[in-house]
Amino acid sequence: MAPRPRTIEDIRDASRRLVRELGFMQATLAGTDLPASSVHAVIEIAARDGITATDLADRLRLEKSSVSRMLRKLIVAGVVAERPGTHDARTKALGLTPAGHQLAADIHAFARKQVQAALARLSPAQHDTVLDGLRLYADALVREAPVAPRPVRIERGYRTGLIARVTELHAHHYAAAAGFGQEFESIVASGLAAFCERLDNPANAIWAALEDDTVLGSITIDGEDLGPDIAHLRWFIVADGQRGRGIGRRLLSAAIGFGAARGFPEIHLWTFAGLDAARHLYEAAGFACVEERPGAQWGATVTEQRFVKSLR
Repeated sequence: MAPRPRTIEDIRDASRRLVRELGFMQATLAGTDLPASSVHAVIEIAARDGITATDLADRLRLEKSSVSRMLRKLIVAGVVAERPGTHDARTKALGLTPAGHQLAADIHAFARKQVQAALARLSPAQHDTVLDGLRLYADALVREAPVAPRPVRIERGYRTGLIARVTELHAHHYAAAAGFGQEFESIVASGLAAFCERLDNPANAIWAALEDDTVLGSITIDGEDLGPDIAHLRWFIVADGQRGRGIGRRLLSAAIGFGAARGFPEIHLWTFAGLDAARHLYEAAGFACVEERPGAQWGATVTEQRFVKSLR
Protein backbone atom coordinates (compact mmCIF):
# COMPACT_ATOMS: atom_id res chain seq x y z
CA MET A 1 0.00 0.00 0.00
CA ALA A 2 1.37 3.42 -0.95
CA PRO A 3 1.96 5.81 1.99
CA ARG A 4 -0.39 8.74 2.46
CA PRO A 5 1.01 12.07 1.15
CA ARG A 6 0.54 13.56 4.63
CA THR A 7 2.70 10.80 6.15
CA ILE A 8 5.46 11.50 3.66
CA GLU A 9 5.46 15.22 4.47
CA ASP A 10 5.39 14.57 8.23
CA ILE A 11 8.40 12.25 7.97
CA ARG A 12 10.27 14.82 5.88
CA ASP A 13 9.52 17.48 8.48
CA ALA A 14 10.70 15.23 11.33
CA SER A 15 13.87 14.38 9.39
CA ARG A 16 14.71 18.07 8.91
CA ARG A 17 14.19 18.69 12.63
CA LEU A 18 16.54 15.80 13.45
CA VAL A 19 19.22 17.23 11.19
CA ARG A 20 18.93 20.65 12.83
CA GLU A 21 18.73 19.45 16.44
CA LEU A 22 21.65 17.02 16.07
CA GLY A 23 23.82 19.83 14.73
CA PHE A 24 24.30 18.73 11.13
CA MET A 25 23.58 22.24 9.84
CA GLN A 26 26.61 23.59 11.68
CA ALA A 27 30.16 23.71 10.33
CA THR A 28 31.33 21.30 13.02
CA LEU A 29 29.73 18.37 14.81
CA ALA A 30 29.63 16.57 18.16
CA GLY A 31 31.62 19.16 20.09
CA THR A 32 34.63 18.83 17.79
CA ASP A 33 36.22 21.18 15.28
CA LEU A 34 35.47 18.64 12.51
CA PRO A 35 32.74 18.64 9.86
CA ALA A 36 30.09 15.94 9.97
CA SER A 37 31.77 13.75 7.32
CA SER A 38 35.04 13.66 9.28
CA VAL A 39 33.24 12.84 12.53
CA HIS A 40 31.50 9.90 10.86
CA ALA A 41 34.81 8.79 9.32
CA VAL A 42 36.45 8.70 12.75
CA ILE A 43 33.53 6.64 14.12
CA GLU A 44 33.73 4.12 11.25
CA ILE A 45 37.51 3.72 11.48
CA ALA A 46 37.26 3.23 15.24
CA ALA A 47 34.67 0.49 14.74
CA ARG A 48 36.49 -1.17 11.79
CA ASP A 49 40.23 -0.97 12.35
CA GLY A 50 41.99 -1.75 9.06
CA ILE A 51 39.19 -0.48 6.82
CA THR A 52 40.35 0.79 3.42
CA ALA A 53 39.56 4.18 1.93
CA THR A 54 37.41 2.44 -0.69
CA ASP A 55 35.29 0.64 1.91
CA LEU A 56 35.05 3.81 3.98
CA ALA A 57 33.75 5.73 0.96
CA ASP A 58 31.11 3.04 0.44
CA ARG A 59 29.96 3.18 4.05
CA LEU A 60 29.80 7.00 4.09
CA ARG A 61 28.13 7.17 0.65
CA LEU A 62 30.83 9.61 -0.51
CA GLU A 63 33.02 9.83 -3.59
CA LYS A 64 36.44 8.27 -3.11
CA SER A 65 38.17 11.53 -4.08
CA SER A 66 36.29 13.38 -1.32
CA VAL A 67 37.20 10.69 1.22
CA SER A 68 40.87 10.81 0.14
CA ARG A 69 41.02 14.57 0.77
CA MET A 70 39.27 14.18 4.12
CA LEU A 71 41.61 11.38 5.20
CA ARG A 72 44.67 13.41 4.26
CA LYS A 73 43.53 16.18 6.62
CA LEU A 74 42.87 13.67 9.42
CA ILE A 75 46.31 12.12 8.92
CA VAL A 76 48.02 15.52 9.01
CA ALA A 77 46.04 16.32 12.16
CA GLY A 78 47.38 13.16 13.81
CA VAL A 79 43.97 11.52 14.12
CA VAL A 80 44.29 8.75 11.50
CA ALA A 81 47.28 6.57 10.53
CA GLU A 82 47.85 4.38 7.47
CA ARG A 83 49.59 1.00 7.28
CA PRO A 84 50.15 -1.52 4.47
CA GLY A 85 47.12 -3.64 3.63
CA THR A 86 47.00 -7.33 4.53
CA HIS A 87 46.71 -8.66 0.96
CA ASP A 88 48.31 -5.87 -1.06
CA ALA A 89 51.00 -3.55 0.29
CA ARG A 90 49.77 -0.83 -2.04
CA THR A 91 46.35 -0.86 -0.35
CA LYS A 92 46.42 1.21 2.83
CA ALA A 93 44.62 0.04 5.94
CA LEU A 94 43.28 2.82 8.17
CA GLY A 95 43.46 3.03 11.93
CA LEU A 96 43.21 5.66 14.64
CA THR A 97 46.20 7.09 16.48
CA PRO A 98 46.04 7.40 20.29
CA ALA A 99 44.78 10.95 19.76
CA GLY A 100 42.22 9.58 17.32
CA HIS A 101 40.95 7.03 19.82
CA GLN A 102 40.54 9.79 22.40
CA LEU A 103 38.66 11.89 19.86
CA ALA A 104 36.37 8.95 19.06
CA ALA A 105 35.67 8.47 22.77
CA ASP A 106 34.81 12.17 23.12
CA ILE A 107 32.48 11.99 20.10
CA HIS A 108 30.66 8.97 21.53
CA ALA A 109 30.34 10.64 24.94
CA PHE A 110 28.88 13.77 23.34
CA ALA A 111 26.38 11.76 21.29
CA ARG A 112 25.34 9.56 24.21
CA LYS A 113 24.65 12.68 26.26
CA GLN A 114 22.43 14.02 23.46
CA VAL A 115 20.44 10.80 23.26
CA GLN A 116 20.17 10.45 27.02
CA ALA A 117 18.82 14.01 27.37
CA ALA A 118 16.20 13.42 24.69
CA LEU A 119 15.06 10.04 26.07
CA ALA A 120 14.76 11.55 29.56
CA ARG A 121 11.81 13.55 28.22
CA LEU A 122 10.02 10.35 27.15
CA SER A 123 8.53 7.39 28.98
CA PRO A 124 10.36 4.00 28.92
CA ALA A 125 7.67 2.61 26.60
CA GLN A 126 8.33 5.44 24.17
CA HIS A 127 12.05 4.61 24.17
CA ASP A 128 11.32 1.34 22.37
CA THR A 129 9.00 3.09 19.94
CA VAL A 130 11.77 5.54 19.00
CA LEU A 131 14.31 2.76 18.60
CA ASP A 132 12.06 0.56 16.48
CA GLY A 133 10.99 3.45 14.27
CA LEU A 134 14.52 4.71 13.65
CA ARG A 135 15.80 1.21 12.85
CA LEU A 136 12.96 0.50 10.44
CA TYR A 137 13.36 3.82 8.66
CA ALA A 138 17.16 3.58 8.45
CA ASP A 139 16.94 0.04 7.05
CA ALA A 140 14.39 1.17 4.46
CA LEU A 141 16.64 4.01 3.34
CA VAL A 142 19.60 1.64 2.99
CA ARG A 143 17.63 -0.73 0.80
CA GLU A 144 16.69 2.20 -1.42
CA ALA A 145 20.32 3.29 -1.83
CA PRO A 146 22.45 0.32 -2.91
CA VAL A 147 26.11 0.99 -3.58
CA ALA A 148 26.93 0.51 -7.25
CA PRO A 149 29.85 -1.84 -8.01
CA ARG A 150 33.06 -0.02 -8.86
CA PRO A 151 34.66 -0.43 -12.28
CA VAL A 152 36.94 -3.44 -12.66
CA ARG A 153 40.04 -3.22 -14.84
CA ILE A 154 42.17 -6.06 -16.19
CA GLU A 155 45.91 -5.48 -15.94
CA ARG A 156 48.78 -7.68 -17.03
CA GLY A 157 51.89 -8.30 -14.94
CA TYR A 158 53.02 -9.12 -11.45
CA ARG A 159 52.14 -6.77 -8.58
CA THR A 160 53.06 -6.82 -4.91
CA GLY A 161 51.02 -9.37 -2.98
CA LEU A 162 49.62 -11.07 -6.08
CA ILE A 163 50.95 -14.56 -5.29
CA ALA A 164 49.49 -14.48 -1.78
CA ARG A 165 46.17 -13.04 -2.92
CA VAL A 166 45.65 -15.51 -5.79
CA THR A 167 46.59 -18.39 -3.49
CA GLU A 168 44.07 -17.16 -0.91
CA LEU A 169 41.29 -16.93 -3.51
CA HIS A 170 41.98 -20.50 -4.66
CA ALA A 171 42.25 -21.87 -1.12
CA HIS A 172 38.92 -20.44 0.06
CA HIS A 173 37.00 -21.28 -3.10
CA TYR A 174 38.18 -24.87 -3.49
CA ALA A 175 37.94 -25.65 0.22
CA ALA A 176 34.21 -24.92 -0.12
CA ALA A 177 33.76 -26.39 -3.60
CA ALA A 178 35.79 -29.60 -3.28
CA GLY A 179 37.08 -29.94 0.27
CA PHE A 180 40.69 -29.20 -0.71
CA GLY A 181 42.93 -28.24 2.18
CA GLN A 182 46.51 -27.38 3.08
CA GLU A 183 48.05 -29.62 0.42
CA PHE A 184 46.15 -27.85 -2.35
CA GLU A 185 46.98 -24.40 -0.99
CA SER A 186 50.69 -25.28 -0.80
CA ILE A 187 50.70 -26.59 -4.38
CA VAL A 188 49.05 -23.41 -5.67
CA ALA A 189 51.41 -21.13 -3.73
CA SER A 190 54.60 -22.92 -4.76
CA GLY A 191 53.53 -23.41 -8.37
CA LEU A 192 52.44 -19.82 -8.84
CA ALA A 193 55.60 -18.51 -7.18
CA ALA A 194 57.75 -20.61 -9.50
CA PHE A 195 55.74 -19.44 -12.51
CA CYS A 196 56.19 -15.77 -11.60
CA GLU A 197 59.96 -16.34 -11.69
CA ARG A 198 59.48 -17.09 -15.42
CA LEU A 199 57.51 -13.99 -16.38
CA ASP A 200 60.56 -12.60 -18.19
CA ASN A 201 59.78 -15.16 -20.92
CA PRO A 202 57.48 -13.37 -23.42
CA ALA A 203 55.47 -16.60 -23.81
CA ASN A 204 54.28 -16.32 -20.19
CA ALA A 205 51.83 -13.79 -18.75
CA ILE A 206 49.60 -13.15 -15.75
CA TRP A 207 46.59 -10.85 -15.46
CA ALA A 208 44.74 -9.49 -12.43
CA ALA A 209 41.19 -8.15 -12.22
CA LEU A 210 41.33 -5.04 -10.05
CA GLU A 211 38.65 -3.02 -8.30
CA ASP A 212 40.66 0.01 -7.22
CA ASP A 213 43.69 -1.87 -5.81
CA THR A 214 41.85 -5.00 -4.67
CA VAL A 215 42.56 -8.17 -6.67
CA LEU A 216 39.23 -9.84 -7.50
CA GLY A 217 40.55 -12.47 -9.90
CA SER A 218 43.47 -13.72 -11.96
CA ILE A 219 44.47 -15.85 -14.93
CA THR A 220 47.77 -16.92 -16.46
CA ILE A 221 49.14 -18.30 -19.69
CA ASP A 222 52.15 -20.57 -19.24
CA GLY A 223 53.80 -20.96 -22.62
CA GLU A 224 56.53 -23.36 -21.49
CA ASP A 225 55.40 -26.20 -19.25
CA LEU A 226 53.34 -28.14 -21.83
CA GLY A 227 55.79 -27.68 -24.70
CA PRO A 228 56.50 -24.92 -27.23
CA ASP A 229 53.24 -25.24 -29.17
CA ILE A 230 50.73 -25.29 -26.30
CA ALA A 231 49.56 -22.38 -24.18
CA HIS A 232 48.61 -23.65 -20.73
CA LEU A 233 45.84 -21.65 -19.07
CA ARG A 234 46.41 -21.80 -15.29
CA TRP A 235 45.32 -20.26 -11.98
CA PHE A 236 42.03 -18.90 -13.27
CA ILE A 237 39.94 -17.66 -10.35
CA VAL A 238 37.33 -15.02 -9.52
CA ALA A 239 36.63 -14.07 -5.91
CA ASP A 240 33.54 -15.54 -4.27
CA GLY A 241 30.77 -12.97 -4.32
CA GLN A 242 32.12 -11.30 -7.47
CA ARG A 243 30.89 -13.77 -10.07
CA GLY A 244 28.20 -12.58 -12.44
CA ARG A 245 29.97 -9.27 -13.13
CA GLY A 246 31.70 -10.47 -16.30
CA ILE A 247 35.12 -10.58 -14.62
CA GLY A 248 35.83 -14.19 -15.56
CA ARG A 249 34.82 -13.63 -19.17
CA ARG A 250 37.12 -10.62 -19.45
CA LEU A 251 40.06 -12.46 -17.89
CA LEU A 252 39.53 -15.41 -20.19
CA SER A 253 39.32 -13.10 -23.20
CA ALA A 254 42.62 -11.47 -22.27
CA ALA A 255 44.35 -14.85 -21.98
CA ILE A 256 42.92 -16.15 -25.26
CA GLY A 257 43.87 -12.94 -27.05
CA PHE A 258 47.41 -13.23 -25.75
CA GLY A 259 47.70 -16.85 -26.86
CA ALA A 260 46.47 -15.99 -30.36
CA ALA A 261 48.82 -13.01 -30.64
CA ARG A 262 51.78 -15.18 -29.60
CA GLY A 263 50.93 -17.68 -32.33
CA PHE A 264 50.06 -20.67 -30.14
CA PRO A 265 48.03 -23.28 -32.07
CA GLU A 266 46.12 -24.37 -28.96
CA ILE A 267 45.28 -23.45 -25.39
CA HIS A 268 44.88 -26.26 -22.83
CA LEU A 269 43.49 -26.11 -19.32
CA TRP A 270 42.88 -28.65 -16.57
CA THR A 271 39.90 -28.53 -14.25
CA PHE A 272 37.62 -31.15 -12.68
CA ALA A 273 34.02 -32.27 -12.97
CA GLY A 274 31.33 -30.50 -10.99
CA LEU A 275 32.40 -26.90 -11.61
CA ASP A 276 29.44 -26.28 -13.90
CA ALA A 277 29.63 -22.47 -14.04
CA ALA A 278 33.31 -22.61 -15.01
CA ARG A 279 32.64 -25.28 -17.63
CA HIS A 280 29.92 -23.15 -19.19
CA LEU A 281 32.36 -20.24 -19.39
CA TYR A 282 35.02 -22.40 -21.05
CA GLU A 283 32.62 -23.87 -23.57
CA ALA A 284 31.19 -20.45 -24.42
CA ALA A 285 34.76 -19.35 -25.22
CA GLY A 286 35.28 -22.28 -27.58
CA PHE A 287 36.96 -24.85 -25.32
CA ALA A 288 36.00 -28.52 -25.61
CA CYS A 289 36.52 -31.29 -23.06
CA VAL A 290 38.84 -33.86 -24.67
CA GLU A 291 39.90 -35.99 -21.70
CA GLU A 292 38.63 -37.15 -18.31
CA ARG A 293 40.45 -39.21 -15.69
CA PRO A 294 40.45 -39.71 -11.93
CA GLY A 295 43.11 -37.79 -10.04
CA ALA A 296 44.12 -36.95 -6.49
CA GLN A 297 46.95 -34.49 -7.00
CA TRP A 298 45.04 -31.74 -5.15
CA GLY A 299 44.49 -33.66 -1.93
CA ALA A 300 41.09 -35.18 -2.77
CA THR A 301 40.02 -37.59 -5.51
CA VAL A 302 38.17 -35.86 -8.36
CA THR A 303 37.44 -36.45 -12.03
CA GLU A 304 40.04 -34.31 -13.75
CA GLN A 305 39.14 -32.82 -17.13
CA ARG A 306 41.31 -31.40 -19.91
CA PHE A 307 39.80 -28.73 -22.13
CA VAL A 308 41.34 -27.57 -25.41
CA LYS A 309 40.69 -24.54 -27.59
CA SER A 310 42.13 -24.36 -31.10
CA LEU A 311 43.51 -20.98 -32.14
CA ARG A 312 43.96 -21.86 -35.80
